[in-house]
Amino acid sequence: MPDPKRERQRQNREAARAAQLEAARQQKKKQTTVRAVVGAVLVVGLALLATFLLKGDKKSSVATKDTTTTSAAASATSATGATTTTIANPALAAIQCNDTKPPDNPNRPTFTAEPPMTIDTAKKYTATIDTSCGKITVDLDAKAAPHSVNSFVFLADKKFYDGLTWHRVVKDFVIQGGDPKGDGSGGPGYTIAEEPPTDGYKLGSLAMAKTSTPHSTGSQFFIVTGQGGTSLPNQYSRFGMVTGGLDVAQKIESFNNGDGPPTRPLYISSITIKVS
Repeated sequence: MPDPKRERQRQNREAARAAQLEAARQQKKKQTTVRAVVGAVLVVGLALLATFLLKGDKKSSVATKDTTTTSAAASATSATGATTTTIANPALAAIQCNDTKPPDNPNRPTFTAEPPMTIDTAKKYTATIDTSCGKITVDLDAKAAPHSVNSFVFLADKKFYDGLTWHRVVKDFVIQGGDPKGDGSGGPGYTIAEEPPTDGYKLGSLAMAKTSTPHSTGSQFFIVTGQGGTSLPNQYSRFGMVTGGLDVAQKIESFNNGDGPPTRPLYISSITIKVS
């Protein structure tokens, strides 16, 4: 006849073993669920990252301060219904901007090839960019970037820039213009090779925008208006430096909604070139 005490001990051991097996099964199930969730998050994250990195490849742009290699840390946003950035700088607050659309150039030309070299690198070229918020004066660097300066002077003389918009403004970064389409995808009909600097970009640097592919510089240009722009990689043709009206450029930047079109229409009335 079985010993009742031993029988109870055996049953207790079996119950304990069963409890251990059930606990192990539940732990394994929990780990499987966690791995599945993590895997799904990684798949979604990688898909979003791929979309983010590929976005805007066909548009001339400039890297953002957050990544220094991609063109839109934030996607372009609509100017309608957006609010303007609060301007803490009293000097910027004093600058008045005009909402009036300047006369467009109905005969804006397009070209099929880079213009012939006509500038004299021994001379000084000064550009005056007349905008909705005032004038910006830039000393062009013909020695460091002769092809960029030659193209810019050529287009300005042809009144190519008259009436175009500042189609992209980025907080504490850059303002960008020079696109006849106004959406970041337009150009003069030709492209030129890049002439990047070796010593980076300073506040007030004037440089040419480009796509992610080489030899894609066209008519679009940008001005570094914030400290974020000073960390750009040496990929964009730096061809001038603002000598007057940096506050005007920063006023234009103040109408940002992060990264995209300004929150109000802002224009380039004209660009004139002085040679001395």
